[in-house]
Amino acid sequence: MIMDKIYFIAKKELLSYFKSPVAYITLVLSISVFNAFFFLIIDQNREVSLRDVFHVMEFMFLFLIPIMTMRLFSEEKANGTMEFLMTAPVTNTAIVLGKYLGVLAFFSLLISLTLVYFAIIEFFGSPDRLTIVSGYFGVWLEGAFFIAVGMMTSSWTRNQIVAAMMSYVILFLLYFMINFTKYFNGAAETLIQYLSTLTHLEHFIVGVITLGDLAYYLSGIFICIVLTRLSIENKAFQ
Repeated sequence: MIMDKIYFIAKKELLSYFKSPVAYITLVLSISVFNAFFFLIIDQNREVSLRDVFHVMEFMFLFLIPIMTMRLFSEEKANGTMEFLMTAPVTNTAIVLGKYLGVLAFFSLLISLTLVYFAIIEFFGSPDRLTIVSGYFGVWLEGAFFIAVGMMTSSWTRNQIVAAMMSYVILFLLYFMINFTKYFNGAAETLIQYLSTLTHLEHFIVGVITLGDLAYYLSGIFICIVLTRLSIENKAFQ
């Protein structure tokens, strides 16, 4: 069954993180930074909201996710195991989805560790629960999109550093491109606003979920997965 093979690859990918110090360093570093900003933001804003915390998470994930994904296919190619993986009795689609879901599971674990912030502000105040749930969903969706981008760039090269650098270029462009809207107007301005990740996450953070925002993230994930599959088919033996 293809689902069993996807599950096996995803499990193998997830466990591989915890066989190296990368997972532990990522978790400790991320939570430490999030904790520091959480208490600073709460102390400064004096409000039972995680709005600014979500913005910090988004910015941190710009740096962390390319590091998490750079080895996905680059390492396979560098070690010469990509050929073995491609000739195994499993489809290319299962390989891509399995690796993607493995990283997504690790990312979801990281996100789940921050749910204590919700518990803290719930204990000391009366936050808008639906807005916080929406914000978490938006951060998770954006992270899922960033992972798909990182996986795609990892499939383009044998060098992990190059894969990470390409991810940074794409993600930073998507993140900061909203700043260029002042140089355009009309359809060009609308397109830039739509392509910017900041535009869509902001909607989730304030509790507004639209079909357009969901389509943005889900279509981005789908396109990256398809391009990754095409990439490993064309370059696996090069």
